Amino acid sequence: MTDTVLQLTAYHIDAFTDRVFRGNPASVVLLDEWLDDTTLQAVAAEHNLAETAFVVAGEPAHALRWFTPTCEVELCGHATLATAYALLHCCNGFSAPLRFQTRQAGELGVSENDGMLWLDFPSRPAERLAQAPADVEQAVGAASLEWYAGANHLAVYESAATVAALAPDMRALAACNRQDNRGVIATAPADDGIHDFVSRYFAPAHGIDEDPVTGSAHCTLAPYWAARLGKTQLAGRQISRRGGTVICRLEGDRVHLGGQAVRYAESQLFIPIEGRKT
Repeated sequence: MTDTVLQLTAYHIDAFTDRVFRGNPASVVLLDEWLDDTTLQAVAAEHNLAETAFVVAGEPAHALRWFTPTCEVELCGHATLATAYALLHCCNGFSAPLRFQTRQAGELGVSENDGMLWLDFPSRPAERLAQAPADVEQAVGAASLEWYAGANHLAVYESAATVAALAPDMRALAACNRQDNRGVIATAPADDGIHDFVSRYFAPAHGIDEDPVTGSAHCTLAPYWAARLGKTQLAGRQISRRGGTVICRLEGDRVHLGGQAVRYAESQLFIPIEGRKT
């Protein structure tokens, strides 16, 4: 009598980039049915990427969940992009557009046009605060021009150079994150003549000190910059060490996020399932 070992296929996809070692890496694990949450979290911790996506194919929508190394998240852009790329370009039997049913963010869509994958996500505008929360702003490390709060904090700075130079106190920021369950988006106008704005995203309490490219953050960035710049199509550049570009198209209460992705690796996972014997 031995424990049953479940063999699963997983893909390592770099999202919001057209070349490996850039953008935001995600693991995509294909399931026939849901495993228990403890096992899903253990797999995500083992992969130790910003997110691991788990997908159960189905009709009319595929079931999708996302885990960081320490917790489940309610919405993730780059791992949704990675999942769509894995299904469309690494697997058989799938075609665009794709629909995903999620537990906390409702139904999400992904279409493909001229080599670009487009996420259909909810717009998540933030509300301006009279003043920044002092402890969070101090932990981020620089005084902001404006501060907003919504699904995440949104700190607006004068220049891209200021955002690039931020060196947050991650331990202090994690304590703040745990209190209100929000990460921090730092943003400023771009100065490269190509993009409309730049950003960085910090969420140490969720197991991610700095996320390389954060699709869900652009659900807040897009409505902010659309209102500020008076345009509904924007190009954002997340200026993390890996870096990545997110094209944003605002349509009412939805944000369409465009990006590319590339496969880095394909693997087989061997997971012992306790309580099942062979």
